[in-house]
Amino acid sequence: MKILLLGKNGQVGWELQRSLAPLGELFALDRHNTDFCGDISRLDDLATTVRAIQPDVIVNAAAHTAVDKAEGEPELARTLNAMAPGVLAAEAAKLGAWLVHYSTDYVFDGSGMLPWSEGDATGPLNVYGSSKLEGEALIVGNNPRHLIFRTSWVYAARGGNFAKTMLRLAQERELLTVINDQWGAPTGAELIADITAHAIRQVCRQDASSEALAGIYHLGADGSTTWFDYAKHVIEQAQDILPDVKIKATEVKPVPTSAFPTPAKRPLNSRLDTRKLQTTFGLTLPPWQMGVNRMLAEVLGK
Repeated sequence: MKILLLGKNGQVGWELQRSLAPLGELFALDRHNTDFCGDISRLDDLATTVRAIQPDVIVNAAAHTAVDKAEGEPELARTLNAMAPGVLAAEAAKLGAWLVHYSTDYVFDGSGMLPWSEGDATGPLNVYGSSKLEGEALIVGNNPRHLIFRTSWVYAARGGNFAKTMLRLAQERELLTVINDQWGAPTGAELIADITAHAIRQVCRQDASSEALAGIYHLGADGSTTWFDYAKHVIEQAQDILPDVKIKATEVKPVPTSAFPTPAKRPLNSRLDTRKLQTTFGLTLPPWQMGVNRMLAEVLGK
């Protein structure tokens, strides 16, 4: 099996290099590659790369993910998050290949308190969400062999993330103020990558039923929390892992989203119903605390 991975050095892409390697011949690209084009803003060159490699599976982990920045550059966000996935889907379809793509809870408006199901009405609040939703539609319209994983609150030990930021600030400040009216499930890039590999193994079976597995799936760790409770968990867990860690913060104060105005409006409810994913692929998703605790242990060197 030939697998083309785009966005190899992002949080999810880095973990995908590990999880996909045992499945076949892996072509892992980023925008700096010179032998093949991994820059998803160059649509014609991207199509040429797919034709040259002729993969059995394309895994697209590249995207415009700077949510606030996207408000000021909507055309670039649309190129990276919608047009490029559309090109990949069309080229994959010509080869009879599968396209695996990652989307977001930001395709919803964040209303209510219930977890979002795959069939719920969408209503993005910002440019990022709109561009990702358009990307979903172009994939579905261009290639029946697709897996679209909507996820949220993604983190990894590699690179920056909310938990690392909170831990650093807790060592610098006596008071932390953290948003307490946005809900979601912190989801590790490692978990996303492992589930991706598991799903690819199933859809690439040589039988007619494998195509019935195509579709949109919600992928997230089990449970939910707020950024406020997430921050408290991080600080407490860090102290358990490394008792001599110097925490200066004596108070973590909950505040509403309005306390931190941003160019892009955020959804308040990012809970995702993952029952379809778990039932279809025979999976049990672990509680969000498990992955966060492992990441903190790695970051703290324990």
